[in-house]
Amino acid sequence: MVNELRETLDSDGVALGVLDNTYSPTLVEFYGELGMDFVWLDFEHGGPDPWDASKVEDLLRAAEGTDVDLLVRLPDTDPTLVRKALDLGVRNVFLPRVKTADDVEEAVRSARFTYDGEPGERGLGSPRARRWGLKDDYVEREDAETVVGTTIETKEAVENIDDILSVPELGFVFLGPLDLSVSYGHPGKLDHPDVQDALETVRTAAIDADVPVGGLGFGMDDVNEKVDAGYQILNLGSTTGALKGAVQGWLDGYDGER
Repeated sequence: MVNELRETLDSDGVALGVLDNTYSPTLVEFYGELGMDFVWLDFEHGGPDPWDASKVEDLLRAAEGTDVDLLVRLPDTDPTLVRKALDLGVRNVFLPRVKTADDVEEAVRSARFTYDGEPGERGLGSPRARRWGLKDDYVEREDAETVVGTTIETKEAVENIDDILSVPELGFVFLGPLDLSVSYGHPGKLDHPDVQDALETVRTAAIDADVPVGGLGFGMDDVNEKVDAGYQILNLGSTTGALKGAVQGWLDGYDGER
């Protein structure tokens, strides 16, 4: 299968997605039918254990059935975990809480059979990603289609951003303003000058380095502004956020007593 998220990034397009924080195969499938470009599964802050192959496979089948891409944030940069996710069939992963380029490079190298002109560190077996040995062009296709990005959500990562952006085969950087606000000592204050300066430092550096930028959309006006500012991956919201708005709207519109 072609990784349409990778193709979008390579063609300087924009991918719009939603965080499914219920981790429901039914909703992943539904988002695909609705036309979302990707569904974000955040295994760092919730969801099934990413080592639980059967649950991850159910989510993958739901995505594959409606041609929507999964964007999977892992709970750790452990190369073994990266390889496990890819062998299950995940094509797009991103890393949490990195601080240095070495953190990123070790994970990216673990996702490649060939890396920067040298042998990579991905294991060659016959897992689900290879259709249990039925894929003839598995090695070449996986290296071409796999995307490994990283969240920038620590002060150290901002300070090391130029080195991080120089990591070969880095697929994208995803800005994490909430955790950056914590890392800079201003929890929850996304408008604090320190946080805003950090976000802008990373955004401009990534665009200059020709590395795609992703982030959170806080309403559609903000999404449109970020697209104009060069963002290529944007999360529009979450399942629970959408339900909250709908249900509160229903209750607010009720004229009777409760």
